[in-house]
Amino acid sequence: MTTTTKIRVNLLFSFFILLAQWSPALSDLVITKADRKIDLTSQVMRVTTTLKIENPDNDPISEVLLPFGDDHAKDLAFLVATTSEGKGKTKTSSSSLPIKVVKPEGMPPSLTWYSVSLPKKLAKGQSLNLEVRTAFTHALQPFPEKITQADIQLLVFQESAYYLSPYAVNVQTLSVKLPEPKVESYTKLENTKYSGSEIKYGPYENRPPFSFAQIAIHFVSNKPFAVAQELVREIEISHWGNVQITEHYNLVNAGARSIGEFSRLEYQARPHLRGASSFRHLVAKLPPRAHSIYYRDEIGNISTSNIWGDSSKTLLEIEPRYPMFGGWKTTFTIGYGLPLKEYLFHAEGKRFLNISFGCPMDEVVVENLVVKVILPEGSKDISVSVPFPVKESRETRFSHLDMIGRPVVVLEKTNAVPEHNQYFQVYYRFSNLSLLREPMMLISGFFFLFVACIIYMHADLTISKSSPSYLAKLQWDEVQTALQQIQSIINRCLGIHDKLEASLRDLSRTGDVQACKAARKSADNMLKELSKDLKPLLSFLQSSTLSASLYSKVEELVAKEKELQEKLIVKHTTVADSYEKKSGGRDIESRIAPIQQRITALRQEVDDLLETIDEI
Repeated sequence: MTTTTKIRVNLLFSFFILLAQWSPALSDLVITKADRKIDLTSQVMRVTTTLKIENPDNDPISEVLLPFGDDHAKDLAFLVATTSEGKGKTKTSSSSLPIKVVKPEGMPPSLTWYSVSLPKKLAKGQSLNLEVRTAFTHALQPFPEKITQADIQLLVFQESAYYLSPYAVNVQTLSVKLPEPKVESYTKLENTKYSGSEIKYGPYENRPPFSFAQIAIHFVSNKPFAVAQELVREIEISHWGNVQITEHYNLVNAGARSIGEFSRLEYQARPHLRGASSFRHLVAKLPPRAHSIYYRDEIGNISTSNIWGDSSKTLLEIEPRYPMFGGWKTTFTIGYGLPLKEYLFHAEGKRFLNISFGCPMDEVVVENLVVKVILPEGSKDISVSVPFPVKESRETRFSHLDMIGRPVVVLEKTNAVPEHNQYFQVYYRFSNLSLLREPMMLISGFFFLFVACIIYMHADLTISKSSPSYLAKLQWDEVQTALQQIQSIINRCLGIHDKLEASLRDLSRTGDVQACKAARKSADNMLKELSKDLKPLLSFLQSSTLSASLYSKVEELVAKEKELQEKLIVKHTTVADSYEKKSGGRDIESRIAPIQQRITALRQEVDDLLETIDEI
């Protein structure tokens, strides 16, 4: 065995030795017969214990104590007790008896105690038959804990051959049912019988309280160990005729972890030999009139699913995208709709939802189950009835056309097994007038939209020509027009400057001084005309109140362009005179170098001012 398993066995043995030495037995009751049946055919260990209890004491008894070792108590998922009468086909059982956790005085501390309240007090000499059904999760441990694809899965089960009880037991038996008639090893005690897929211990007689006899069974089991680490079920009620169910699964194979390489070829060729410990599909048992069923994951819709059913049920067979070996995980979502009239009822002025609580897949154990019941907006006076303990809280969810949000009842249950798939009820009050809220919102919205369109089409939204805003807009348009004209004049002046530069380049190439002077004379005339056109525009901008912040920029632009003209004229005159005097090239360049430097700077400043005014 592994170190963990050995430690657990030693602790269990030491624990029961301590119990055997603990002598404060409850002598007011005697178990005349105890018959235990343990079912190990699935990953959930189910135990049915039938006790015949007798009261030999004078004081009447109203409760029976059921102890569980802390090691078992943490894995206890389901516990119910009933009284029964008769045998075989004539056997009848009562409804579930009240059970609560207690801490009796003088009892061993390493036990978790439950008290079963009897339907009536048990007087002296009277007896009754008590049937206790329990379900445990994680009670079966893979051994070995890691296997390859070709290996089968082996489990180890540990228990006491004697019934753990604070009362003396006259006669007791134990039978363990296995999933297959294949056992690696099992503990052999007195009166042990192994036949087929069942191992029987007993009968054992006259055992004192807290008797213990360690047994361990190492057996083959390739049943699916499908565990939902978290399952979130959302049940949304719509009074327009539908109950929408959405279930989000986070699933893992909790069996022996798979190690080594995975060969899909071998798996497809011999799945029962090269993947015996894996599971490929799960079956969800849905209500008979489920519709609009879907199955998808984060990637999208999964087409490997089948649906069939009859008048009593609808079966949804889902197949993950890959076979689930030990330790492998997957997440997916299934959803479906149900007819409202079959699940929503009226009673005492309230509406109530009557629907199943747990997971629809019988072979899945849920470590953390969250059920969210989303009620219609406007629901109030909400109450819940669940046949077993759950953690309850409230939320609010907003959806389309919601104003105050929809109340959400949140129920949480840990260690949920198929036995928890029972019906529960959510009661609430809801006014029929609230059904008209969303339709009236839509009608009102469209009505006001149409009214707004009619008003817009028939209203005169033009601005009066005598209003200050309209006059201010006209003035601003005039200012913009003047600015555009000034920009055009300055650009034309810059074009003339370029022609003067071009005439100097022609002079250096041809030496024709007269042609250069003629170009100069033509440029002077054009610049004078443009200067005349510029003056009234500047006067208008200076007199306009809207252009007060712009005028300084325009004035600076005109001044810089004027200075640029002057420097170009000086450069042009100097070069032309130098060519008439037959001066050398170096002498000409040295004379115009400072002038050219200033011309370049002025041209850059003019361009920058033009861009600034253009942005305005």
